[in-house]
Amino acid sequence: MTFEEFKDTLVLEDPPAGLGAPFLSLWKDARGDWEAAHRVVQSDESSEAAWVHAYLHRKDGDLANVSYWYLRAHRSMPSSSSEEEWERIVRALLSLPTPSPFTLKELK
Repeated sequence: MTFEEFKDTLVLEDPPAGLGAPFLSLWKDARGDWEAAHRVVQSDESSEAAWVHAYLHRKDGDLANVSYWYLRAHRSMPSSSSEEEWERIVRALLSLPTPSPFTLKELK
């Protein structure tokens, strides 16, 4: 899946089948449902999910939580906008050589 293909799914009523927690969370966030995005990623222990979790708290303005989640993700907080970070995360996860079950399951 490419970035453009993922972005094109945002007009669908339901997310594509098989999205792992980080992608599903990013999908829900892009559709304006921060609470659902947070619920999805909250139970995932991967560093990819921690990055999405950090992004969500940064976007929400919960700076007390942001540092913790960027640390868990082994990343530093960017100075870019949340829109730019969303794109950077999606592109980074899509570029993984073999997507892990925590990032992208096989799409049907």
